[in-house]
Amino acid sequence: MSGRELVPSRGVWRGSGAASALPATPPGALDGLAFTGPHGQSLTLPELLAQAETDALLVLHRGTLVHEQYLHGYEPHIPHFNASAAKSYLGLLAAVLAHEGQLDRGARVAAYVPELAGTAFGDAQVDHLLHMGTRMSYAGRPYDKALEAQRYFAVLAPQLRPYGYTGPTTIREHLATARATGEPGLEFRYENGNVEALAEVLRRITGTTTSALLSAMVWSRIGAEEDAYYVLDADGTEAACGGFSATARDLARLGEMIRCGGAIGDRQIVPEAVASTIVSGAPHGYPRRAPFPGSPATLSYHDLWWIPNDPYGSFMASGIHGQCLFISPALDLVIVHYGSQVVSPAVPHVPLVRAFLTIGAHLRG
Repeated sequence: MSGRELVPSRGVWRGSGAASALPATPPGALDGLAFTGPHGQSLTLPELLAQAETDALLVLHRGTLVHEQYLHGYEPHIPHFNASAAKSYLGLLAAVLAHEGQLDRGARVAAYVPELAGTAFGDAQVDHLLHMGTRMSYAGRPYDKALEAQRYFAVLAPQLRPYGYTGPTTIREHLATARATGEPGLEFRYENGNVEALAEVLRRITGTTTSALLSAMVWSRIGAEEDAYYVLDADGTEAACGGFSATARDLARLGEMIRCGGAIGDRQIVPEAVASTIVSGAPHGYPRRAPFPGSPATLSYHDLWWIPNDPYGSFMASGIHGQCLFISPALDLVIVHYGSQVVSPAVPHVPLVRAFLTIGAHLRG
């Protein structure tokens, strides 16, 4: 069952043009590869995908599709929930608008959305939102990441609200309850409200919906095969921080465009200066460091993209349950992974990024 069968949704139009080609090699490019499992054991690719509860895996190397696999009933034309990987796509739109001079990274958010004045988000700068730099509590509650994620879901979907729920019923109402508990820009705190406040800023400066903006700036220009979609709240506002779904092939097209400096052939889709500085363009004080599971390295964060700090300049959009768009310029690599991983301390973390780098090193060799 898809998200749009449970809550309202809005399509992200693919445009009227033909789908761009995804040239493919014969199957078998990854046969025989050995991967490291959650306990350091050696796994075959089928074993790794089983442990990761993989729904789809696509691998592009130098623009050629070398592996495409679907499990659990998924097919190439079926959009898959992206979860928090969607944050990075909004970060890309914001970075483009800032590059074009329409968005001021240093401006207070309330300058664009006056209703958020006096809230943790309204009193922060746009750049603080792009780097998860706010500190807040909602409705006077002590902040707890897992609890606030559940509260956010209750805002979106009435069927997820507990009996007697009297809290916010729209994203804007939810944001209005956030109060600052510290100065912004000093600490990394991964919180959905930053992205929803940023999405509202982009809607105000462009005068359009998040769905229409993503379509106009990116989706209708990359040769997507299918419409994508966002789920909506009761006000008809997109859940920008994680309510996006798209096919794996179209997400691979997005990643390949970014890998190629924002271009598809001789058509520039996003400015090269934006696409090439996701890793290198972090301002002083960023990126923020965070533990990188399964590796002695660390993750950094810039413009809502995760940066593994590997030798290949890789970066990724990442979401819960194994959703990932992994882009590695030095390895000429784009990988899309969709999953349905159970999130529990009792279920071991599958080191997918390490697996992606294993694939990239194999293909490069």
